[in-house]
Amino acid sequence: MAQDFRSARFWAAEMVMEALSPGSVAVDATMGNGHDTLWLCDLVGETGRVYAFDVQQEALEHTRMRLQEANMLSRAKLFLSGHQYMANFVQESADCVLFNLGWLPGAAHCVTTKTQTTLTAVQAALAILKDGGLLTICVYPGHEEGMRELDALIEWASALNPQAFDVIHKRYLNQRNNPPQLIAVRKRPGNNAKNKPKSV
Repeated sequence: MAQDFRSARFWAAEMVMEALSPGSVAVDATMGNGHDTLWLCDLVGETGRVYAFDVQQEALEHTRMRLQEANMLSRAKLFLSGHQYMANFVQESADCVLFNLGWLPGAAHCVTTKTQTTLTAVQAALAILKDGGLLTICVYPGHEEGMRELDALIEWASALNPQAFDVIHKRYLNQRNNPPQLIAVRKRPGNNAKNKPKSV
């Protein structure tokens, strides 16, 4: 039987599961309803830590409730803050930073991630990644702002120093409904300060 190619979220999940293990540090840059936050808490185990960010109180409350029900709230730190400020809150190196762009499922679509703050946030994510760390970005080009984010992120990722970062872009080529796309960045081991990402 032919295998389904799946989706950007599935591709990202496969990579994240390889990057994390008990004791790891992960960042959920787009908390949403907490599904990814809970999943990350499970992956990092009791000795790990997950930092999660969202600008909507509704998202934080849903996430806190979800973690409490799973008895995993102690593994996470939740912040009502834009992800572009993550470096102000995450004071340790991260094994993985996960972005799932767009809007809060079930909420008004007028509140969505924005191109400029997303660019600032992914730059901040690279700064806190440890050597060998992983950044995954699921982008949704099916709406106007999502298309702007995709174009800007491709330009940003393409310009990253190849001596310091490995970058892939995974997408469908023949689908007309603009399905989500994945951009993933790996911070190459053994780099020093001169290989820091360029400013946006």
